[in-house]
Amino acid sequence: MTPSTLAAWVTPEGQKEYESALGTLTRLHILHNYPAKLALNPTFKSSLRQAITGGQVHHGTSGSFGVPAERDDKRAAVDVEDLDSYALERWETILHFMVSSGTGQNPTRPSNGVLYLLQRSGLMASHRGSSPQITSAGFQFLLHESHAQLWNLLLQYLHMAEERRMDLVEILSFLFMLSTMELGKEYLTEHLGGTQKAMLEDLRDYGLLWQRNPKSRRFSPTRLATTLTSSSPDLPSSTGASSTGFIVLETNYRVYAYTGSYRIPIPLCKELLSCRFHVDNPLQTAILNLFVSLKYRFPNLVVGSITRDSVKKALNNGISAEQIISYLVTHAHPQMRKNNPLIPVTVQDQIRLWELEKNRMKSQEGYLYTAFASQADYEFVLNYAKQLDVVLWENSSKRCFFGSLEGHASIRSFIERRSGGGG
Repeated sequence: MTPSTLAAWVTPEGQKEYESALGTLTRLHILHNYPAKLALNPTFKSSLRQAITGGQVHHGTSGSFGVPAERDDKRAAVDVEDLDSYALERWETILHFMVSSGTGQNPTRPSNGVLYLLQRSGLMASHRGSSPQITSAGFQFLLHESHAQLWNLLLQYLHMAEERRMDLVEILSFLFMLSTMELGKEYLTEHLGGTQKAMLEDLRDYGLLWQRNPKSRRFSPTRLATTLTSSSPDLPSSTGASSTGFIVLETNYRVYAYTGSYRIPIPLCKELLSCRFHVDNPLQTAILNLFVSLKYRFPNLVVGSITRDSVKKALNNGISAEQIISYLVTHAHPQMRKNNPLIPVTVQDQIRLWELEKNRMKSQEGYLYTAFASQADYEFVLNYAKQLDVVLWENSSKRCFFGSLEGHASIRSFIERRSGGGG
């Protein structure tokens, strides 16, 4: 096809997008000899044909859709419901560990590989050798749908490929291969590349695939894997932010969270009596516990309050006021969405004020230097400390200043030298 023929199909409104697309394809060397002619690069064309048809790839192993394993009558068939349960358990283990970090709870600990990935991606962090705790970025991560959460981790996994001496092309190829596989079928591992075989353990930990045992020569993709490149639900009981709105927030800071199929009680609002919920997700309760003081827990209802202490606890864990408000908006009950504004202004303002209150005061370890014999001695030592850039606060009228912990040894030695070792 000639460029002029294709250009004739483009509407005036799409001209800009058309030229942009051609420019991108040219920079990637996907188009060959453009604008003289409109043709695919021969190498790309051959590889694309192999990928679409599932043909042989360059190293002679299986095609792009994997190799289905033959049915073995001695083995029980893989059950789709069991795969869903397995994927949900693995994925929620990761999220529960993130949410419960720093709360004194002891959730199931994911594998070391998962913990390393969470810290490398900035979703969790260790301070002074402590156990990993959720970060501000980690809380923002919890606001996303599980599909977006998964791709977030997989992109970080790709960034780690070079340091782990893994073939980036094989990683991408395997991920896209998984997305084309059929749920409930088993596939052979013997045709996978070296990097792809090494990925099996990692992907088991993330819940993307299942094996009867770690040394099995067969594996089955879960729904998390088969929906990687589609808009289909990744799990029957999605844990992401797309769950039905289940939070009712009152102007008195009281929070009602419906964690199961439940009719809203009479004391709230008659208009709410006909509404039912099907969240049934203890993970959401654990997330609420990050910034809500929970008072009562029932089989399908959690009641709590947003308090100064509960918000301060969240702020100390790196969660911002805007993230708390965003979470409440994302999970607001459908009836609340009739309100304008959605979240009571008094509640929003108070959460922000508590954050300002925390940011107004900062603590830092150091030493207070005082009781100088004369103004000249005070200024002499103060000027030396300023040269070291370790002065945090000073008061000339009282002849005292506060220096950082790192500068104390130098200041102390300077004072001892000036006083002839007298201290």
